[in-house]
Amino acid sequence: MITIASTQLWVHDQDEALDFYTKKLGFEVRSDVTVPELGNFRWLTVGPAGQDSIDIVLMAIPGAPMFDDETRGKIAELMGMGYAGTVFLTTADCQASYEELLARGVEFVETPEVRPYGIDCGFRDPSGNHLRLTQVNADFG
Repeated sequence: MITIASTQLWVHDQDEALDFYTKKLGFEVRSDVTVPELGNFRWLTVGPAGQDSIDIVLMAIPGAPMFDDETRGKIAELMGMGYAGTVFLTTADCQASYEELLARGVEFVETPEVRPYGIDCGFRDPSGNHLRLTQVNADFG
C-alpha cells in the first residue's frame, strides 16, 4: 500500500517558519537535520502533536543548481500571494480554535463563517502559505 508520509511548503526563512508552526500552531518538530554533503541542506519537518502519520516539510527555496534566481523569484512571488501551498486543518470547534490561535498572535485573513460543509476560516504563515481551519459538518462527505 502507498501512503502519504509528508507534504511540503516553501518557506522564506526556516527558523521563522519553525517558530510559527511550533509556538503559534502548537505543532511538534519531527525532523531537523542539516546535511553538510548537500551544501548544508536542512530537512525540517513539523506536524500536529498526536498525528504521527504525516509531516509538513518546511522547505527553503533552493538556489543553484536546483533553481535559478528567476525561478526562485517566481516561487517567492506566488508565496506572497498565498498561492504556493495550502494546508487544510480540521478542528472540533472552529470558533474556539480561532480564538486560541488569535491569542497566540496568528493573523487571520478570514474569520469563522458558516459554510455548506461546516464552519471555516483562513490565515497565512509568515511566508504567505494559506492555511484553512475547518469544523466539518458530520453529514458532509
